[in-house]
Amino acid sequence: MTEALTPVERLVARDKLVVSAALTAVILACWGYLLIGAGMEMPAPMSDMAMPVTPATWTPGLAATMFLMWCVMMAAMMLPSAAPMILLYAALARRSGRHGSTLLLASGYVLVWCGFSLLAVVAQWILVRQGLLEGMRSTSVSFSGVLLLMAGVYQLTPAKSVCLKKCRSPAQVLTQGWRPGPVGAWQMGLRHGLYCVGCCWAIMLLLFWGGVMNIAWIAALAGFVLFEKLASPRPALDRLIAWVMIGAGGTLILVGLR
Repeated sequence: MTEALTPVERLVARDKLVVSAALTAVILACWGYLLIGAGMEMPAPMSDMAMPVTPATWTPGLAATMFLMWCVMMAAMMLPSAAPMILLYAALARRSGRHGSTLLLASGYVLVWCGFSLLAVVAQWILVRQGLLEGMRSTSVSFSGVLLLMAGVYQLTPAKSVCLKKCRSPAQVLTQGWRPGPVGAWQMGLRHGLYCVGCCWAIMLLLFWGGVMNIAWIAALAGFVLFEKLASPRPALDRLIAWVMIGAGGTLILVGLR
């Protein structure tokens, strides 16, 4: 007669469902935060009939709000494409009897994107001071062109290819670079996060073009990243997308120079 499973054993047996539900809850919470847009509005630049427009003043509170917004936005955009890696880790850790922590793996991954978010906030502050951003969107046609051109060119580089290959092959990354224990899980999350940043950083900078808090644009870029990482490799399509970006960027630069 088979011994009945304890409640804890039943929970472990359903780890895929539990991890999937937790990931879904986090992703939905992040998207909900973005949709609500709490505290996301940048102060409008000060203007007067007799005075030139000056950039909005960045206070520590505003900077902290921007950093939180970027962190939540990166989690909302990137966790869906990282879900296969996280779920695979949870399955491997249980079935192989190796000790690990799925939460630490995911937190290491998100931490890397929080680092990117910090750099993005600094870049946003500089661009606002230079007059290239008004609030959270590019005010310069030429600058928008540079962002598109840079993203397109990066799509064709070996660094992009290497990082994208790693993001598309979570099984290979985990099995070849497995590190046991909670610390190992955190380190693997960091490593995978670095690959993802290496793959997507140029695409994420396009948020400055379409609008950092433009929900439709955020969803479009998230969809592109998800398709790029989960779809079967299509080199011809990847090159076509890159050249479209390059062509659009070059066109905008020429328009801005007129």
